[in-house]
Amino acid sequence: MTMFTTTRRALLSLTAAALVTGAPALAQDTETLRFSAVFSEQDIRAQMMQRFQDSVSDMFDMQIYYGGNLFDQGTEIVAIQRGNLEMGNVAPQDIANQIDAFSILTSAYLFRDAEHLQTFFDSDAGAEMKAMAEEQLGIHILGPTYFGTRQVGLRIDKEIQTPEDMNGVRLRMPGGDAWQFLGEALGANPTPMAYSEVYTGLQTGTIDGQDNPLPNVENMKFYEVMSQIVQTSHLVGYDLLVVSQEVWDGMSAEEQEAFQTAADEAIAWSTEQHLAQEEELASFMEEQGLRLYEPDVDAFRDFAQQKYLESEISESWPEGMLDRINDL
Repeated sequence: MTMFTTTRRALLSLTAAALVTGAPALAQDTETLRFSAVFSEQDIRAQMMQRFQDSVSDMFDMQIYYGGNLFDQGTEIVAIQRGNLEMGNVAPQDIANQIDAFSILTSAYLFRDAEHLQTFFDSDAGAEMKAMAEEQLGIHILGPTYFGTRQVGLRIDKEIQTPEDMNGVRLRMPGGDAWQFLGEALGANPTPMAYSEVYTGLQTGTIDGQDNPLPNVENMKFYEVMSQIVQTSHLVGYDLLVVSQEVWDGMSAEEQEAFQTAADEAIAWSTEQHLAQEEELASFMEEQGLRLYEPDVDAFRDFAQQKYLESEISESWPEGMLDRINDL
């Protein structure tokens, strides 16, 4: 029995007792939901979560933690599984660390844009992938939180036109096999490093570069310690807003609908804000003295897709899923 159900039954008993004795019923308490994310309070997604929090305030008392202050990047799922966390904004790569089939959703050049991403998660194919997370990890996926298309940012002056030019480049990637393979699929030498350490890593030369969407580069001020942005557009960047399956199952059908609607509206607002911001940031980066240019994207795409198809990673992909995504 969940804490949510137990609390509800206790309150119903108190109400019934009040009716019999004539004493006033106690006001219903709201269950606490702890939410953890690695993005900062200045991130658009922080505003997204504030909007979501306001929408569900009559259902839950949300406690929001930013900047990895509660749990480090990559540990949120385990925290939920252990009952130490109720909600998180988790990377699909972290799910792929526990469900091999999920690696298809982390592969380079899979989704065309933010609309294609959302269309997939609203589709039957997306529902099948979400069901895997529910059944195997105990997390319920509310939706994808788009935060921009990932580009390669470098502190070194070497011009990059093809994946061969990335040979030897120490490119920071988050920890985990899926992230590290993505770095290899770009032709780089992937180096695991926590998100909070990237600025210092670029500043000291521990790493040669990082890959993030432009909003992240601006939020974390990575542009201060970079010289160029190579617009590889290799990955539509997104995380997944998730809630503990136990918490989700403890809601009534009406509560689930209200909770999902609040998530949908907050996510849609965030996506619109990110798309508008991306249009402005390219000019901003150039004003900061960075060089922005587009390499041979077709060469990168062919190289990356071939790497995935030749690897053991693609062996776990659900049969026909790649074609179903491409056909959406």
